[in-house]
Amino acid sequence: MDRLSNTVRPYAWGSTTAIPALLGIAPTGEPQAEMWMGAHPGAPSRIARPKSTANTADTTAPTERPLTDVIAADPEGELGAATVARFGPRLPFLLKLLAAGAPLSLQVHPDLDQARKGYEDEETRGVPIDAPHRTYKDANHKPELICALTPFDGLCGFRRPTEAADAMEALGVDSLKPYVDLLRAHPEEAALREVLTAILGADPAEMADTVAEAAAACERLGGAHAPYARIAHNYPGDPGVLAAMLLNHVRLQPGEALFLGAGVPHAYLDGLGVEIMANSDNVLRCGLTPKHIDVPELLRIVRFEATEPGVLRPEASPSGEERYETPVDEFALSRYTLASGAAPAELTAPTPQILLCTAGTVQVGELGLTPGQSVYVPAAEAVEATGSGTLFRATVAARTV
Repeated sequence: MDRLSNTVRPYAWGSTTAIPALLGIAPTGEPQAEMWMGAHPGAPSRIARPKSTANTADTTAPTERPLTDVIAADPEGELGAATVARFGPRLPFLLKLLAAGAPLSLQVHPDLDQARKGYEDEETRGVPIDAPHRTYKDANHKPELICALTPFDGLCGFRRPTEAADAMEALGVDSLKPYVDLLRAHPEEAALREVLTAILGADPAEMADTVAEAAAACERLGGAHAPYARIAHNYPGDPGVLAAMLLNHVRLQPGEALFLGAGVPHAYLDGLGVEIMANSDNVLRCGLTPKHIDVPELLRIVRFEATEPGVLRPEASPSGEERYETPVDEFALSRYTLASGAAPAELTAPTPQILLCTAGTVQVGELGLTPGQSVYVPAAEAVEATGSGTLFRATVAARTV
């Protein structure tokens, strides 16, 4: 196994304190939004494993190498034959610490078939992969799971149109009345589709005035409207503020999680969590961002159905592993709560793993981990954990191997 050196991404919405507090280091004053653990080509983790060499007498200290390079040199040895056969010669998941100090963009992800067709279409049309108006960066889907380490606020899925109508009507903003009427007059799917289409297609100047009035009313009313006032404070005049009012607001407690499947609009608002996702960059934005919004494609991808936000709680097993069950093949997330003097937790698996400590002190093999530290374990390598603390385990879903 190998200790990971990981990159922290300084996105503007990131908390300036949450990740430093977990790591036990002083904040820099700059936002620290995400710490990536895995083999994403944009910011792969690094390990200090020496390269294979015929010179067995070579005592030179190994230099850090990107995990992407290590896996590319021996995919089956690192990932296991079954993982390579199912997903190709790449780690199929990305693990993150995510620290939101301000709302993220309102977004949705395609399913696998949509991603493949969209990617092929843009490739055929010659849209540069780094073009700001490019929608599909790869041919993969991006289901994801966020597990709260602190109280964590987010938006997830459409709420009932009548509930959204009540929330908008309570603001007393005349220019919102057409949306309120639409939400009350149509069947559920049609109501949500028509209102989101109208919001995203409205005149920007007129919409900015409406959003400003709505934001002031949310600030005045507080309570259930408070999250939207905060969103508007960070994104003044953005029509995504009104789109956000169509969604369920959910507050996770530590240990609770949300699974975000294809077509489900969502945004994270505040808090620190462990996030795992399929290794993809495909995001279609609905608002709360200066980036490109591909409205026609977005409306094709979004699932216009009201849903209750499915809060997940870990399911315990006799081994002490607490699993977060999802329908995804690319990843599985679980956690162990370790106690001093208890029997070691046996973690050996036929798939690659990333193990992340989030509390206490954990011993994984010969490596000691404190909060925020992580290790990479190749497929089938024997490993067990002891100590007193919390250890998250990210791996490939067992049903795929």
